[in-house]
Amino acid sequence: MAGVITASEPSWIVPFAGLSPRAFAKLMTQLRREGADAPSRGRPWKLSLEDRVLPVAAYWHTNLTLRQLAPLFGVSKSAADRVIGHLGPKLALAPRRRFATDAVLIVDATLVPTRDHKVAEQSKNYRYSTNHQVVIDADTRLVVVVGRPLPGNRNDCRAWAESGAREAVGNTTTIAGGGYLGTGLIMPHRRRKSEEPPDWKQAHNKSHKRVRARVEHAFARMKTWKILRDCRLRGDGVHHAMHGVARLHNLSLTG
Repeated sequence: MAGVITASEPSWIVPFAGLSPRAFAKLMTQLRREGADAPSRGRPWKLSLEDRVLPVAAYWHTNLTLRQLAPLFGVSKSAADRVIGHLGPKLALAPRRRFATDAVLIVDATLVPTRDHKVAEQSKNYRYSTNHQVVIDADTRLVVVVGRPLPGNRNDCRAWAESGAREAVGNTTTIAGGGYLGTGLIMPHRRRKSEEPPDWKQAHNKSHKRVRARVEHAFARMKTWKILRDCRLRGDGVHHAMHGVARLHNLSLTG
């Protein structure tokens, strides 16, 4: 069965992967350097590495079901499932281990609606979801750390500690919203009910809000990969999808 979509035709890459052909080529170079195309036991893959990465990115970007996606690439539904299960973890963003001494980071949480109720809980939006702590570089706006997914009903203070994001950031200067009380992060000044904050506090809060908005913009760009709007994957699938989308988001900015 001949596939309709192939990575050898650049016009398919932008609508299905959400990347420019240049960024996609950069991704392929990185994956080969990381050993993603190394031979393994068993029957060799029918598709080239490019034509296996593209359906994974397309699955995350379009959120088509495997029954819809597989015929587009000329494979069976079970083969498409194996490709996503094999390459999804290999596309994960590698967390940054070191930060410059003058680096400024921004952290916030985003909820991903998740159908696997074993890893999700009902959250404030009344949907089963997972809580993901995402840290970006305030200067470059690139995602540098994505915490482990936690049930969506966890508050941000607890999720910051339990997701591994706090350990990954270390002592680097990090900006956060008002929901991270007691974490030691840089938050806006709190307003007391009985008094109006002085002008200098209002000016600080305005500046803080303007800078912190960059992480919200990052979430908006990441959720153009529609898997983060309604994740059907089970188990670690939402974890791999979030890390993979973070890597694609970074490539879309730099590629």
